[in-house]
Amino acid sequence: MIDLTGKTAVITGGTRGLGLVTAQEFIAAGANVVISSRSEQAVEQAVASLPAGRAAGIASDVGDREQVKALADFALQRFGSFEIWINNAGLSAPYGPTAHVPPELVERVIHTNILGTYHGSAAALAHFLPRRQGKLINVLGRGSGKPVPNQNSYASSKAWMRVFTLALAKEYRSRGVGIFAYNPGLMFTEMVGDVDVLAGYETHVGALETVLRMWGNQPQIPARRMAWMASTATDGITGKVYNELTTGRLLGGALKEAIRFLLGRDPGEKRLTIRSVEPALPDIPLPGKKPQ
Repeated sequence: MIDLTGKTAVITGGTRGLGLVTAQEFIAAGANVVISSRSEQAVEQAVASLPAGRAAGIASDVGDREQVKALADFALQRFGSFEIWINNAGLSAPYGPTAHVPPELVERVIHTNILGTYHGSAAALAHFLPRRQGKLINVLGRGSGKPVPNQNSYASSKAWMRVFTLALAKEYRSRGVGIFAYNPGLMFTEMVGDVDVLAGYETHVGALETVLRMWGNQPQIPARRMAWMASTATDGITGKVYNELTTGRLLGGALKEAIRFLLGRDPGEKRLTIRSVEPALPDIPLPGKKPQ
């Protein structure tokens, strides 16, 4: 049984998907939570859905240093301290070749995933280091370990986050703070289910339905893992990268899908909603596409 009684966790991107489920799991383990997102309305609705007195929230654009500092100050004012900080807020850009992705959408990924992780980590460490305690968890994603063509901005941001987190852990190894990176794998959340694709590349993402069937998780599973990471179970540990999608799960999911295919079973309801985005560089054909 995970016990987080008396602790407070700050969770960015905490109003939906993995962030909100993580808030629920932390509260169930005895913690208080402070959640944030860019939308004040989303924050109010999410806080109202959580047990009264155990949750609070504030609108915060994690790419803005002053807003992240205000988030940390809010947590201190509301609960007196915080012992856990989870950089969960993240965005992806449309699927497709990098130069054809509208640049403002790539910049949004950098603003949230990279600057947001930096600002959140700095705010957390400013509170943790003088106290020689605290747990910082940076949430990774696909691409943290290798290049992913056509998802370059998102994947590269996650690779940056992984290296950044491991460097932080080495810098502050002897300061009593646990610094971790965590890859929750594929989950059945809004971010995975709603897919933006460059117009002309829609058929390229069809396989994601199969991948979700094989390896998709309900967000409760990684949320519980993060509660464990935030607990006394990881005291004295730092610089670890935890992965939910293990070799055993990869093989098990593939075997399950093969059996479904051989038996001719219905794959079930489709989970993807695909939206087309007009590419930049309209005069230059997308790779693999012939000029009109």
